[in-house]
Amino acid sequence: MVLIISIILIFVVFVASLSHKLNVPLIIIALATGLIFGSDVTGLIYFDDASFGKNLANILLVFILFAGGFGTSAKTFRSVVVPTSLLATVGILVTAGATGILFSLLSGWPLPKAILVAVIISSTDAAAVFSILRTRSIRAKVSSISEIESAANDPMAIISTGFVINLVMGEKTSTLTSILHLVWQLGAGVGFGLLIGFAAVFLFRKVRNIDNSYYYILLIGFMFLSFGLADLCKASGMLSVFFTGLVMGNNKLPFRNGLSTFVGTLSFIANLGLFVFLGLLAFPRQFASIWLPGVIIFGVMTFVGRPLAVLLCTPGSGLSLKEKLFLSWSGLRGAVPIVLATYPAAAGLDGDHAIFNVVFFAVALSMVVQGTTIGKLVDLFKLGSRIKPKPEQTMELVTISNTSYELVEIRLDEDQFEGSCAISKMGLPADTTITMVSRDKQVIPPSGSTIVLPGDSLFVLLSEERLGEIRSVIEGCYKRKPGTIEENA
Repeated sequence: MVLIISIILIFVVFVASLSHKLNVPLIIIALATGLIFGSDVTGLIYFDDASFGKNLANILLVFILFAGGFGTSAKTFRSVVVPTSLLATVGILVTAGATGILFSLLSGWPLPKAILVAVIISSTDAAAVFSILRTRSIRAKVSSISEIESAANDPMAIISTGFVINLVMGEKTSTLTSILHLVWQLGAGVGFGLLIGFAAVFLFRKVRNIDNSYYYILLIGFMFLSFGLADLCKASGMLSVFFTGLVMGNNKLPFRNGLSTFVGTLSFIANLGLFVFLGLLAFPRQFASIWLPGVIIFGVMTFVGRPLAVLLCTPGSGLSLKEKLFLSWSGLRGAVPIVLATYPAAAGLDGDHAIFNVVFFAVALSMVVQGTTIGKLVDLFKLGSRIKPKPEQTMELVTISNTSYELVEIRLDEDQFEGSCAISKMGLPADTTITMVSRDKQVIPPSGSTIVLPGDSLFVLLSEERLGEIRSVIEGCYKRKPGTIEENA
């Protein structure tokens, strides 16, 4: 088994390097790898334990959702609370209802069974959305709605799936009980996440004089504490861990740069592992009998159900038509719908695995069709940010005592700015110092006469509350290129 796992890892990296120019998302490569090494292709790994797959998915989603919250700006989050909340609740019901009815009419499936499939596949998936959207610089408001919704809409999908299964089985389910359960899952999930997040920030600031590796262990401990405590109390563990990451990511922590890199690495590995295992769960030979229903439900959901939900849940949000269309297209399906697809079989409603296979096929289509075209849609609608990834040189200010100063990297994007300016001419405040200039992977010791050019990265020692002011002062020394904007809202 160890040998096979090593071959899988090497295979993923090899395929990723070959497909780099095609911009194939990691999750598609991982899913295809799982299918290739699974039972129906090479037969190297036989894996059909849905219960184990569900538990493994929950563990891996902890890392993915925490990283999503950790990298989300609190300011941006507050600006999208209303549309996000509506999409995560009402949007799920609209998507499932419209998709289920049309799917039944077009495919001939009985309406209850069609509604069940639609409910299962109604939620957008955090793992898929984060792994694809965060490979592109997209306007903060648009990407945040899509990302936060994907973390928040799982409780509604889970409860709705259980509710429909009970109806199909003829069991009486109280609508009021289901509503109260949903409210508790959402509210308590957020509450536990915030509580544990602030507790983590407090403890991180109090723990001193230890090796920085212990901070990584502490971070993982709080991730699982957030998920586990909420899950124990029947609240949404997924929502809880996202908000724990949101709180910690928006507060000053020791070794913050190192922690941020660590969180990103964990999320990357978790995404890879999650979709490889989901690929192993599927049996492609069975797709021959279900491919048409899979195509139908994917088409109905993508071109009718999801756009209708976005239109109904985003009035007054300030989003343009292009942004709403992008939100509709970026509603990728992934791990959670596949996990939910195991519920009917557990309840004795999917003996031939038709529901699971239809859901898996539709999810795979979503990732391949939508996942590979999101970048093109960003370019077509001009929703991309001009911000580029950080250069390799990073530095971190760590002191034993608390300080209001930070060492911050400010990059001058050559696609946005033109001209040149000497450091002495920038007019920086006396309590602000440029400590290093990075240019083309070279370090330049700064002096007053040093000329700073677009494309350079400046490492600036400043008071943390003045970051916005200092950035504006530095950028104000340059002429902005025509057609660029100051900030993507």
